Amino acid sequence: MAKTAAKPKESGSSGSSWSRGKLIAFIAKWTVVLAIWGVVVGGAVLAWLAYDLPDVEEAVAKTTRRPAVALLAAGGERLASFGDDYRRPVNVSEVAPTLPQAIMATEDRRFYDHWGIDLRGLARAMWANLKAMRVVQGGSTLTQQVAKNLFLTPERTLKRKVQEVLLALWLERTFTKDEILTLYINRVYLGAGTYGMEAASWRYFGKSARHVTLYESALLAGLLKAPSRYNPASNPDLAAKRTAVVLKAMVAAGYITSQEAQAAKAQQGKAYLKARQEKRTGRYFSDWVMGRVNGFIGAVGRDIRVTTTLDASLQLRIENAVERMLAGSGVKARATQAAVVVLSHDGAIRAMVGGRSYNRSQFNRATQALRQPGSAFKTFVYLTGFEAGLSPSSTMTDGPVSIGDWKPQNIDGKYSGPMSLKTAFARSVNTVAVKVGQKAGFPKVAETARRLGITSPLNTHPSIALGAGEVTLMELTAAYGAIANGGYGVWPYGIARARDAANRTLFARSGGGPGRVVAPVVVRSMKEIMAEVVSKGSGRAARFGRRAYGKTGTSQEFRDAWFIGFTDRLVAGVWVGNDNGAPMKKVTGGGLPARLWREVMQAAYGEGRYKAKPKPKATRPSAPPVEPEGDAISRFFKDLFGG
Repeated sequence: MAKTAAKPKESGSSGSSWSRGKLIAFIAKWTVVLAIWGVVVGGAVLAWLAYDLPDVEEAVAKTTRRPAVALLAAGGERLASFGDDYRRPVNVSEVAPTLPQAIMATEDRRFYDHWGIDLRGLARAMWANLKAMRVVQGGSTLTQQVAKNLFLTPERTLKRKVQEVLLALWLERTFTKDEILTLYINRVYLGAGTYGMEAASWRYFGKSARHVTLYESALLAGLLKAPSRYNPASNPDLAAKRTAVVLKAMVAAGYITSQEAQAAKAQQGKAYLKARQEKRTGRYFSDWVMGRVNGFIGAVGRDIRVTTTLDASLQLRIENAVERMLAGSGVKARATQAAVVVLSHDGAIRAMVGGRSYNRSQFNRATQALRQPGSAFKTFVYLTGFEAGLSPSSTMTDGPVSIGDWKPQNIDGKYSGPMSLKTAFARSVNTVAVKVGQKAGFPKVAETARRLGITSPLNTHPSIALGAGEVTLMELTAAYGAIANGGYGVWPYGIARARDAANRTLFARSGGGPGRVVAPVVVRSMKEIMAEVVSKGSGRAARFGRRAYGKTGTSQEFRDAWFIGFTDRLVAGVWVGNDNGAPMKKVTGGGLPARLWREVMQAAYGEGRYKAKPKPKATRPSAPPVEPEGDAISRFFKDLFGG
């Protein structure tokens, strides 16, 4: 029987369908699974990113900043500002319309059209950066900038960028566009310690952001790119170029016409005239005062205004006088630095020059530099001698003197024989000063100096009589103040009063000082010999037409030259030298320092602010009543010790 062909096995549509269905089901299942896990992981990532986001509502309501401290001169002129300068917040509807237009033209032209993230702007920025092969445009919206500048740290990480996007979306959902723009214009940094358009407008133009012109609006918007680089006060040319770019952007955005832009450029010279003309004076003094604010007022936790004792007009005149001297006769004399301190008799600082240029060096040579005073220290030697019983008419011999191995000599190497202490002091004779120190006791001389306010360390070696120690100009000048005012110790001060923003008084000076430190009879003797220095002695170059008292000082090898003196109103000290201690070309205290001191006093009295005290009216002397011997002795000791 023939075999029949086996019937072929059917591929069967049911089997094929089963395989495709299974595959589809498999794919669908895992798609759902992956989607779920994606949502879970994405949510976890977002939760992690959002975990340390700041409390946005609190941050919007409150800005952490350094309290602002404004220093004012005695006449009310602004000297300096420290801390962050914020003004009263202004609404975007209150400022000049050209200001938000200038901001949007350069920072975010589609601000009112996007929802916090501008995908079109981001794509445009990426394309521009690719073409330039570098970053030439940013894709951040104004909302993102608010999120970044107001709430986040400046670090550049993926996490921070995602947080920025999340915050931007939150801001757009929570606030209106005008409210977001208001946040921006009040919190953005614009250089010179200013935050917000209102503060910057006052700083650069002296007026509110409500009244800025088109050109000024463009200038402020231009600062957003680089506040320090485009600061109109320090870089006027760069600021002008940047402002022109902003005006061009405003034209491109349709906010203004080309003609309006050209007209605005014509106002360039007037726009930041205030910023360019403003010249800060007394910067060494401002730093010195700021170092003492906390000590008088406590930790500053709010904005305050500190009225100082500085005479701004006198300060500027002295700064100019110092520069003229150093740029003129100082060059030939090889003197490169100088310092000046001017005090009232109670210690109020009227002027302080800590060096030739604050911009080049912030080291304050009036308060920080320790230098040898030379013969300017002899004032304490003679004062101690008078307290020991000597008088201006006492006679000593100018001749060779030796104490152990030390043999001091006069600056010219010559001797003049017997002379009065008054003459010896006026001529600054070294040998006589040493002999006075011997008689009074060198430890006593050091005690006297400390009593009058010298706080720098002093030794009791005989060389102290010739000023071999080191002192600051400030303490030496203040010590002379005790003689100028009749014998009362002087504590230099620069703060008169301080008030907060609500005009509440936080501090008001009401006197101070250690009291009497020199007896009246000794003061009279000191003034007698110090007047001789100016009228006939080594300080003749300091004469300026009024009664003056003082002492010259020159350290070894002409490294330091001083003149410290006073009038009936002021005490002033001058130091001239070099920071590196290099010798000058035979500059003595009676030369450059005395002449500069004369200019200081001419500036003070020439303005009429420090008129000479009127002389008491002469009265016919009457015969004093006869008093018992015991009462006369009592009056003598009271006069001697100021009782």
